[in-house]
Amino acid sequence: MPSMKKYALVMAGGEGRRAGGELPKQFVKLLGIPMLWWSVMAFHEEDPQTEISIVMHPGFFDDYDIMLSELPREVRDVPVRLVAGGRSRAESVANGIMALPDDAETLIAVHDAARPLVTTELIRRAWECAGANGVAVPVCPVTDSLRELTGDGESVAVDRSRFVSVQTPQTVRADILHRAYRLPERPEFTDDASRVGALGEKVTLFEGDPANIKVTNPRDFAIATALLSGQNR
Repeated sequence: MPSMKKYALVMAGGEGRRAGGELPKQFVKLLGIPMLWWSVMAFHEEDPQTEISIVMHPGFFDDYDIMLSELPREVRDVPVRLVAGGRSRAESVANGIMALPDDAETLIAVHDAARPLVTTELIRRAWECAGANGVAVPVCPVTDSLRELTGDGESVAVDRSRFVSVQTPQTVRADILHRAYRLPERPEFTDDASRVGALGEKVTLFEGDPANIKVTNPRDFAIATALLSGQNR
């Protein structure tokens, strides 16, 4: 996609509340590399011309400097811009795109640092899909059985074939994403796609990667480490 400029936002923490002084999870090392840096390396490897920003709460900037100084020399020199995040993910994305172009010739990928297993192949397909359609969201089929809570302790079975699991990077043409983040806040705005859909724009889905897991619980670190060990990035 030589005609379109590409920017990647790696979302690495909102307000940044710590629990018990533990290291924030985006800095926890997987195979010797902090979790957030795996995503940075994937975007850079896919296309070194992609401009990458890490968006995090300013309270983590000192942690970031320490992390950078401890990175292995061979992966340290990826050019990255550090952006101050806000009190929520929405505010952080808005801060991240503030200095980026607002035009139809630019694509912006918004990716959660908590998904360190993103591959160059998934990133490439995200750029291609967004370049062709304006909006690209990776999804995977739901494999678990689902039930809908109806209140008073009751529930009903639902058809899981009607649902998909949403991943990142969610990749959007810059002019669309800027408009989406000028919308007033709503409870249903849980990601970039929900905002873009509220504009009336078509949200194009493409095949995600089941291995592109979100590291949330302590056991997820062990799973992510095992998957990274066998991943051909």
